[in-house]
Amino acid sequence: MPLRLLRAATLSLVLTVASAGRPALTQGQAPPLTYAQLRSAPFPNELVASAGADRIAWALNDNGRRNIWTAEAPTFVPRALTRYAIDDGQELTSVQLSSSGAHAVYVRGGDHGSNWDDAQPVNPLGMPMPPKVQIWSIATTGGDPVLLGDGEAPVLSPKGDVVVFERERQLWSVPVDGSAPAQRLFTMRGNNGAAVWSPDGSRIAFVSNRGDHAFIGVYTNATTPIQWMAPSTSRDAMPRWSPDGTRLVFMRRPGAGGAPAPMLIAQPQPWALFTADVATGVATQLWSAPKTLRGSPPSTEGGVNLHWAARNRIVFLSYADGWPHLYSISATGGEALLLTPGDGMAEYITLTPDGTALLFCANMGRTPGDIDRRHVMRVPVDAATQEVLTPGTGLEWTPVMTGRGTIAWLSATAQRPPLVAVRTGTAAAARLLGEEQIASYPTRELVTPTSVSFTSGDGLTVYGQLFLPPTGTAKQAAIVYVHGGPPRQMLAGWHYSDYYAAAYASNQYLASKGYIVLALNYRLGIGYGYEFHRPPNAGAAGASEYLDVKAAGEWLKARPDVDGARIGIYGGSYGGYLVALALGRNSNLFAAGVDIHGVHDMTAPGSGAGRALAAAMASGQFEPTDRAEAAKVAWTSSPVASVSTWTSPVLLIHGDDDRNVQFTETTDLVQRLAKQGVRHEEIVIVDDTHHWMRFANSLRVYEATAEYFDRVLRGVPARVGRTR
Repeated sequence: MPLRLLRAATLSLVLTVASAGRPALTQGQAPPLTYAQLRSAPFPNELVASAGADRIAWALNDNGRRNIWTAEAPTFVPRALTRYAIDDGQELTSVQLSSSGAHAVYVRGGDHGSNWDDAQPVNPLGMPMPPKVQIWSIATTGGDPVLLGDGEAPVLSPKGDVVVFERERQLWSVPVDGSAPAQRLFTMRGNNGAAVWSPDGSRIAFVSNRGDHAFIGVYTNATTPIQWMAPSTSRDAMPRWSPDGTRLVFMRRPGAGGAPAPMLIAQPQPWALFTADVATGVATQLWSAPKTLRGSPPSTEGGVNLHWAARNRIVFLSYADGWPHLYSISATGGEALLLTPGDGMAEYITLTPDGTALLFCANMGRTPGDIDRRHVMRVPVDAATQEVLTPGTGLEWTPVMTGRGTIAWLSATAQRPPLVAVRTGTAAAARLLGEEQIASYPTRELVTPTSVSFTSGDGLTVYGQLFLPPTGTAKQAAIVYVHGGPPRQMLAGWHYSDYYAAAYASNQYLASKGYIVLALNYRLGIGYGYEFHRPPNAGAAGASEYLDVKAAGEWLKARPDVDGARIGIYGGSYGGYLVALALGRNSNLFAAGVDIHGVHDMTAPGSGAGRALAAAMASGQFEPTDRAEAAKVAWTSSPVASVSTWTSPVLLIHGDDDRNVQFTETTDLVQRLAKQGVRHEEIVIVDDTHHWMRFANSLRVYEATAEYFDRVLRGVPARVGRTR
């Protein structure tokens, strides 16, 4: 073909694609956004502060190049400590700073957001010899990282000279500078971990998990026997030292066993706080949670969030009044004081270095719509006088305080990606660090999502954020995004989780392409109170949350700007489960879907309900239970039970080293869809996990999602060279 004809044909194809997806460019118009542009900003997490110096540190994922950064007073100019230069999928976690600020310690490798095998190597780059999961130390003045050993869960001593960590179900110690090899501290039965140093650094409290029971132990040295704190058949956890190092407070739950509980009826989970004399091991009950569903241990971030604070106060989190709120009680007993009243939740809770106050983030504030945001808050440990430190329409999370009083947190808006922020005085304005790293980011091209609510099929109010395209008046294709978890909440701006920040960028990308996108916050999610978080007949007990998904599709269909015949749905993990349920039950409403590592069979051993059923069947107990009925309900709550009515096309995406959802969930569904004749495509990411440890794989997943909707909902031709 002559060159001029080839150019004409190419131009014709470009114009066809543009007209089917978004309008063709006119002179002076900016080129369309790409998903890679929206993910180009480095993502900070693991923010920590030094207890004795004015220094902070954090991990930064810059397009897959993960490194440790630090900043110190007075300038707080960010600088990289490590120089990892490739996108190899090795996460950086457990970041800590020594009390003097002289050393940073971190874990490199593994997948510490997984449900199993979190400390096993991850090798999505396909290296012939996979990387190890290892603990490293680096001087904050500079130099090369020092390998401290294979392991995880490092804990720096109060002096900052020794690191205790977990390896092979035991505790080990190593000098922070790596000047001597790591040594095993002891050999005990069970899985030993959750180490906590005493304030003077002379002893270590830890948890010895023995399966159906767990003990709190105290290690002193190689010649002193382990001191056990009131050992019993209970499961003890979360040891916390008193400031003077003479006592411990810990959480106690009943041990496993007893008559099998009904599986379809939620049961209260009792728990209590005990204090123990370290010298004798004698413990007494300090406080007991209400024996109600709300009184059960909270399942939000940090769980009970136990602290022994200053002024002899014990601080903890409870759902007892319907919200995850902070309480404190005197270490000598008495009534628990509610510290954070109001309709909102507290999470990412830290104690200030002097122990007199708590810093946390919450979806409370003075700005309308704050229930869909996060703000940094502070409250004394002995008074219900909480204050919002970061009011407004931004989002702020993971606050920390240095030993010199500087407060740092992560800050974002609906448009600006997250940056580290610091405030060096009580009246000083916050300062953003690293703004030069996002100087070329297309901030102005992002839309501000609108918080919306509507009524589900059974009358429940559900929530979400609506992303409207920047232009367009004709009826548009629309997409429902369904988060995973399910205890998660999508926000009216950048998310504090990198997994959901990728989804937020995807929703922005789809909106930029002309789609109307609804990010749905369905029941089972957090942020809207206990009854929303723990609804009846949900999940494997009836999938009542699907009513919210269906209502979201119907709500979009009723909008005058939506083409009701072109509504898609996508989501990952539990969101993938709900995508598959939507396509199986209501292909008449949802025209196409992208199911990313979803659960498809609630009776399978890999799912939570399936594990419970398998455990019940394997227990050998002959006492009558409802497990047969529970298995039936779990099956009817599964997408595989609705394949016979599934007609809409679907793209299935899964990594085959997934440690949260078994890869077999997708291999099984593919066979069922093929037999039914359902049009489906698949993308398998070799050796990556649930969290797309390689940045390139995350880009591939969400770019493929948008391309799939373009092809199926809009008829846009596939990119040249794409394999299916």
